[in-house]
Amino acid sequence: MGMDANWEEAPLVIGGKKLTSRFLLGTGRFPSPAVMQAALDASGAEVITFAVRRVDLDSVEEDSILQHVIHRPYHYLPNTSGARTAEEAVRIARLARAAGLGDWIKVEISGHPLTLLPDPLETLRATSRLAEEGFTVLPYTSDDVILCKRLEEAGAAAVMPGASPIGTGLGLLNPYNLSMIVEEAQVPVIVDAGIGSPKDAAEAMELGASAILANTPVAKAKDPVAMARAFSLAIEAGMLARYAGRIPKKRYASASSDEAGALFRHADESAAASGAAGGLA
Repeated sequence: MGMDANWEEAPLVIGGKKLTSRFLLGTGRFPSPAVMQAALDASGAEVITFAVRRVDLDSVEEDSILQHVIHRPYHYLPNTSGARTAEEAVRIARLARAAGLGDWIKVEISGHPLTLLPDPLETLRATSRLAEEGFTVLPYTSDDVILCKRLEEAGAAAVMPGASPIGTGLGLLNPYNLSMIVEEAQVPVIVDAGIGSPKDAAEAMELGASAILANTPVAKAKDPVAMARAFSLAIEAGMLARYAGRIPKKRYASASSDEAGALFRHADESAAASGAAGGLA
């Protein structure tokens, strides 16, 4: 693929909103509000996510989490973490919108206590209902190609497949599935959960992801601010690599020059020719 000269200016569009940053950042687990703010600044993120259950919906402006970001130009993506059914997720989304947190919602419905993988049926039901109610729905899902397509058909503004189980840091366990999800999707594909390092983010972007959502690998890093910056750079590098077009993989080695060892061979041939000429003389 030839590189688009304007690739850097190409916006990410979700639910009609244009975003210049392709890094969405979670707000949990940071060692302090000051570190969180500094990491947000370093990340360049425009969208931040947080669990609605952690927010005081009766006093949003005074909430211990949001008071540190409420006067900054961030777009809120509240999530339904803690919900176990579609009904619970829908109720949480409605409460968040009524509290003034906007109409974007990340549907997150856990279906397994150990892996915390999302419940596919409940996630699909919640996505369909919330889309009908006018929400901009971004469902967190497993990396199932068919399920991601069904979520899109149900009205999801983007699909958010996990790279691996949330919080594991295992990175991208199934690159093939992600590439297929990207190939089939007509909405942005945001890789969410399981990312462990900037390397994982770059790989996902190179495979065609539209954006990356992360929290733990930044918040729990030894230096969250530096890690936030590293993620931002890796996401840009991965996207640039995708546009640049990588070389095809080969089974066997091939030299980067046309004729390996030509310099030495030519020197040997010249010496041999000189010796032969001397013998004739």
